[in-house]
Amino acid sequence: MSAPVVDPKSSDLSPERESKANRRARLAHIAISVFIVVIVAAFVGWFAQGYIKKQIEWYGTTRPYKLANFDPYVLSAEAERALKPAANFRECAKDCPEMTVIPAGSFMMGSPEAERGRYKNEGPQHTVTIARPFAVSKFAVTFAEWDACVAVGGCPQVGDSGFGRGRRPVINVSWDEARLYAAWFSAMTGRSYRLLSEAEWEYAARAGTATGFYWGDEIGDGNANCQECGSQWDGKETAPVGSFAPNPFGLYDMAGNAWEWVQDCYHVDYVGAPSDGSAWMVGACWRRVVRGGSWKDRPRNLRSAFRGRGTPGERVNAIGFRLARTLNQ
Repeated sequence: MSAPVVDPKSSDLSPERESKANRRARLAHIAISVFIVVIVAAFVGWFAQGYIKKQIEWYGTTRPYKLANFDPYVLSAEAERALKPAANFRECAKDCPEMTVIPAGSFMMGSPEAERGRYKNEGPQHTVTIARPFAVSKFAVTFAEWDACVAVGGCPQVGDSGFGRGRRPVINVSWDEARLYAAWFSAMTGRSYRLLSEAEWEYAARAGTATGFYWGDEIGDGNANCQECGSQWDGKETAPVGSFAPNPFGLYDMAGNAWEWVQDCYHVDYVGAPSDGSAWMVGACWRRVVRGGSWKDRPRNLRSAFRGRGTPGERVNAIGFRLARTLNQ
């Protein structure tokens, strides 16, 4: 029986067809390689563009500002160790928070059950010990201070709700943005600036007092900016910082004017709360604590023990913040 005859043109193994298949495979491989190179080049270009932009901003704006406005004014280690309670310092030439040294000590956090206007989330009362001195900004962070950060690309622009800027407390800032400012200020100074813990805030606000407000148990007249506080700004707008008398630690506006973000996650009471003054960073962290009351709150909400809350991204024209600084002493 004779062997079958195979047509070379129809065979899958023909050199001509095999050559065409190889060319197509090579072209496909080249196309894929070119596509990958283009994608990688685009990504590198995008990354490099962002990096170059940041470098231009750093060397053209931020670094000169830091060298002129911060570096000559940052406390030396020796000067920091020499700070005493009630001492004031500012680690910049202008437009940054003035800090006041708060002494170490213990206090009873929360309100007694008999306090008028008390809410259940203010208890149970418990002893908190602040083992080391720390510094707190004498005033809430102002628009002038915030806008200095904006000018060098460190912070986003925020509105003033028509209340005015300058010495007014910055408002319409979220918890996230308040922490952004603290991080920027830390980078400018090389020192540890941050939000206060809730315990630090109440300790600083009370300033050794145990009454409902740090001036007594009654709201009185002209002691703060709130609804029915007896000021020209009541229920209308924020007041310039420092418009009212300070508390015994020398801190201004720890009651009224604008709420202040603190570091802690919100809890419905103090069961299990830290006793060392540290921030409580477990639990319902989708809500953060605000303290102090504001220009549109009733007097009840200005008490030293009162606790409010907000979501980290929330911006309100009655919420601002102040800074703390860890001291190496």
